[in-house]
Amino acid sequence: MAETQGFIGKSVPRREDKRLLTGKGEFIADLKLPSMLHAAFVRSQVAHGRIKSVDLSRALQSPGVVYAISGPDLAKLLPPVPDTQLSLPKKWTTRVQHTFLNPQQPLLAHEKVRHVGEAVAVILAESRYLAEDAAELVTMEIEPQPAVVDPEAGLARDSVVLHEQYATNLIGDFSIAKGDVETALANAPHRMKRRFYHHRYAAIPMEGRGVAASYDARTDSINIWSACQVIHWLRREASTVLGMPEARIRCVALDVGGGFGVKGHVYPEELLIPYLAREVGRPVKWIEDRHEHFMSACHSRDQTHDVEFGFDDDGRLLAFQDEFIVDCGAWNPIGSGIAYNTAVHLPGPYKFEHFGVRSKIVVTNKVPNAPYRGAGRPEATFAMERVMDLIAAELGIDPADVRMRNMIPASEMPYRLGLPYRDGEPIVYDSGDYPESLRQALAALGGVDAFRARQRDARAQGRYLGLGLGCYVEGTGVGPFESATVRIDPTGKIYLAGGACPQGQGMETIFSQIVADAWQVQPEDVVVALADTSVISIGFGTIASRSTVNLSGAIHNASQALQKKVFAIAADVLECSPADLELRNGSVGLVGVPGREIPLARIAKAAMPGWDNKRPAGVSAGLEETAYFEPPTVTWAYATHAAIVELDVELGRVEIEKYVIVHDCGVVVNPMLVDGQIHGGAVQGLGGALLEELSYDSEGQLLVGSFMDYLVPGASDVPHFELKHMHFPSPLNPYGVKGVGEGSAIAPPVVIANAVSDALSHLKIEFNSTPIRPEQIVAAFG
Repeated sequence: MAETQGFIGKSVPRREDKRLLTGKGEFIADLKLPSMLHAAFVRSQVAHGRIKSVDLSRALQSPGVVYAISGPDLAKLLPPVPDTQLSLPKKWTTRVQHTFLNPQQPLLAHEKVRHVGEAVAVILAESRYLAEDAAELVTMEIEPQPAVVDPEAGLARDSVVLHEQYATNLIGDFSIAKGDVETALANAPHRMKRRFYHHRYAAIPMEGRGVAASYDARTDSINIWSACQVIHWLRREASTVLGMPEARIRCVALDVGGGFGVKGHVYPEELLIPYLAREVGRPVKWIEDRHEHFMSACHSRDQTHDVEFGFDDDGRLLAFQDEFIVDCGAWNPIGSGIAYNTAVHLPGPYKFEHFGVRSKIVVTNKVPNAPYRGAGRPEATFAMERVMDLIAAELGIDPADVRMRNMIPASEMPYRLGLPYRDGEPIVYDSGDYPESLRQALAALGGVDAFRARQRDARAQGRYLGLGLGCYVEGTGVGPFESATVRIDPTGKIYLAGGACPQGQGMETIFSQIVADAWQVQPEDVVVALADTSVISIGFGTIASRSTVNLSGAIHNASQALQKKVFAIAADVLECSPADLELRNGSVGLVGVPGREIPLARIAKAAMPGWDNKRPAGVSAGLEETAYFEPPTVTWAYATHAAIVELDVELGRVEIEKYVIVHDCGVVVNPMLVDGQIHGGAVQGLGGALLEELSYDSEGQLLVGSFMDYLVPGASDVPHFELKHMHFPSPLNPYGVKGVGEGSAIAPPVVIANAVSDALSHLKIEFNSTPIRPEQIVAAFG
């Protein structure tokens, strides 16, 4: 990317880090309010059962306890929780054959419990310790029901049903297709079937969930603080539960120690704590401990794919058919988002005419399933990229060659895929060069031929090297909108308020760079306010790799409108035409006339209302504009990941010798922060491939309770990443940016699976599920 004269494209240091590294950041657990009570939840230890009784009497007599309530009692006081799932646009619902059922999780379980960890009661006390002590005194009588742990078994006619009102555990079912898959499969020279499984793991951010609330009786208003990614969504749901206008509810996210999607929707605790604060007339805070996090914060992945594919003698994919099941756990807080993401990302960067997919979303007695970095895309990439390697193995062609023969050439971009995205718009890969990303990745590894020679020599010495590839495309910047308010302060500083919610990405820095370029000021002259509903009334939030794409567009729109007003006032003062003016160095000046300019601070004062204002006729008071960016559809980022691994066949260890990422996210606003996003996501992807797993026994008991039995990558597990950028600006937004937040977590699981399979290709062993366990590698030589 060419060097820019402005700040977009430069590695400006993170402005957030000064407070975070000096201990001046404030997280939800740091929040202290006068007379604040602390909440502890009583959670089910049974996976599936009917609640017969909940006895709080001993808890209420415990020292320091102020209030306690159970699910059955709460259900008598509050109406059912409204539909909190993401809505689908009419363009989608009219184009895609689908059936969706939307069971809504109550704030506290009151008739049944449906997973271990579901909250049944809550205790409020003067300290967290006293609340937890009292929670231990609560007794519950729960009549056990058979647990549904296997989603395929849950579809059987004789299976127990979790949500009786639907008489089925199948709560989601949709199909999409193009071409004639059955005929193409029947006529294909080669035809194969495989089952792929992408296991259950989760975001596990450094900071767990937390929420606090304080009710003001004088104004009948409430403040809610939550470690979440979607404050406007939270305000909307709180308004319904509390029966209060949104104007009386303020939602704020303080510094948030990671989200990665797990905090990207509204949880029951976030609605119950404000209700309790109003009920008792005192502030209430709840902080999730790590054990709670494992059994109540949403998990992710957990998909099983049955794929059939046909191809010709040259390895070209002719037809691809997939029927996959999503184990969504006991509830489905996001609806169809993950499953449909998977469906439309299955084709990846490849060109073939015949495609069909059916998805089934099934409830089980597990923690609910919701987005985690990648949100359905890693599962899709795993299936398609394993298919590419399987075609290669069947025909004796190198996997890199098979990919090259199937990739959409750059000459055909933009490329119409022939399927609708989840915004209802036809999918069009808007820009990029997929084959070049693969060529660059292979070159960085030293070339395929050189590696194959090394591989043969290593095998002769009893060593096992493997090369793994993972190519993907990613729809980013999804709508429906994002909002921005831009204001010129009387001091001349530029104030930005936006609907995005940061959790460590560096948004204050990135958006100060964008505003600085839009107004020709320094980033230090930009005041950024995010994650607070009191500073901007309408917003969407930070999910789905969308914030930079959409908030930058809103900044552009607001700035364009405001600059017309600024130029009109400046033209009046300078006695010239607005067309003769330009922004420069925090001022508005005459083009080509150095020194003939007026500072923004002076223009802001001239725009003030009052007797002595200097505004021209017809120009309203104040310098502030709010605007929205409604993207026409998503823009498509992409990458190739490639790795060389060596197996320790005695211990089953996978040693990553080299890992290369070639990535395109359009115009890079801050290269340092983008590199950090890509590195961090890749580490999480490797954790999912090799270490992390959330497993259950046959009774629905979660077998993970702490980091003692859930292993996340440490420094010694992380290889050096060689990162290369491609730069194809998106034509769909003013700055040409594409989303980057989720992409790098998508490919690592299949890269490792392909690399291990390649290392053992002489044994005809396939790794078609995750995680890749050491015992599997050892067993290959048994």
